[in-house]
Amino acid sequence: MSELYTEVQRLKDSYPDWHSAMLPALRLAHEKHGYLSPDALRECADALGTTPAVCEAVASFYDMLHLKPIGRHMVEVCTNVSCALVGAQQVLERFEQELDISAGETTPDGEVTLRPIECLGGCGWATIVSVDHHYRTHVKPEDVSRIVQELRNGE
Repeated sequence: MSELYTEVQRLKDSYPDWHSAMLPALRLAHEKHGYLSPDALRECADALGTTPAVCEAVASFYDMLHLKPIGRHMVEVCTNVSCALVGAQQVLERFEQELDISAGETTPDGEVTLRPIECLGGCGWATIVSVDHHYRTHVKPEDVSRIVQELRNGE
């Protein structure tokens, strides 16, 4: 029995129903593994008494849970309507060019994961880009090179 299994069992016991323990259990597995690998999903499912498919279905709904490894840095570009109206797609495309990856991918060196995100809640400051959970506001395509350079320089 793994440490994760034991911890999820303990979590499960503190809730009236195992369904309520699902998110805390997935979060715990995510913290331990860095993402929700098939093995982590299986361990959670076993401890909760459900199937890995149920755990994966729940995990896939939440942006903060990752089903595959992510880079050391996370760049998220809001593509919701407010940001879309002021050029979010062009910002996302410029990041793809600068990083030489497509949205949803991680650079080959494992440094940066780029992904579009539905909403970052900064509609009045569009386009919003989150870099390692720090918001950049009013981002334009011409700002992207500088942001990528800052990431590469460790700033």
